Amino acid sequence: MSGKGKSKVGPEPTEAPLGKRKRGLFAKDLKPMMYGFGDAQHVLPESLELMEELVVDFITEYMQKAIENTSRRGRLVHDDLLHLIRKDKRKYARCKVLLEMNEELKQARKTFNIDETSFADEE
Repeated sequence: MSGKGKSKVGPEPTEAPLGKRKRGLFAKDLKPMMYGFGDAQHVLPESLELMEELVVDFITEYMQKAIENTSRRGRLVHDDLLHLIRKDKRKYARCKVLLEMNEELKQARKTFNIDETSFADEE
């Protein structure tokens, strides 16, 4: 055996459960994140593609686990995801902060819309 044959490194790519995956779905967000964590400013397309595949696989895996353990059949709520990551303190704390900020933004938008409509009524 000469050992000249090509061998794949790592797991084989998984197929999207609902058909073809969209390429470039996270590219816009991943480029600055990769640069911020030390990659070159102009990220190689191959690196971006690999990172995107890893992100999609991670999200898909977490969603599948959350669906298996969902409290309401057929519908996911954020509590299902929080339950899934409850043992990872960093992820759990970050999710809680993001959920609180989301709630604050909702309240601010609601207040802004109320102020805007009352201002329009006065004119």
